[in-house]
Amino acid sequence: MEKKKYAVVLLIFMMFLSFSAGVFAAENPENTKDIVDTAVEAGDFNTLAAALEKANLVEALKDNGPFTVFAPTDEAFEKLLKELGVTAEELLARKDLANILLYHVVPGKVMSSDLKDRMKVKTLADKDVTISLDPTQVNKANVVKPDIEASNGVIHVIDAVLLP
Repeated sequence: MEKKKYAVVLLIFMMFLSFSAGVFAAENPENTKDIVDTAVEAGDFNTLAAALEKANLVEALKDNGPFTVFAPTDEAFEKLLKELGVTAEELLARKDLANILLYHVVPGKVMSSDLKDRMKVKTLADKDVTISLDPTQVNKANVVKPDIEASNGVIHVIDAVLLP
């Protein structure tokens, strides 16, 4: 019964987020929204937002930062679910969910102009990701939209979920 209740709450939360679709506020140079609000407003990060909520990381990413977030799209999460053969609910119930999410966050504000080929960057999961240029990638995930500024850092949109 509790699983059904959780699934209904999650579905309502994801529906609410999908109605808030819009353009990234970061394209406005006077952006005052934090990383979480910027991503939610974009409308392409419903699964990421639900995962952050489930892992109790929303408040941490609303903090002053600065943070650099490699943000996988909903499509990236769908691809991962197929690869792992699990449902969104099963993914969100993983014990290592917070660690997976922290693997997408780097302390400090790292803009694309700061990147160097084969650069290693330590994430908040205390593990490195490797940056490649031409094409720009984080590990094997392509950066599809870089440098979306937020009040407390920057978001780089990626097309795959990074697994530590």
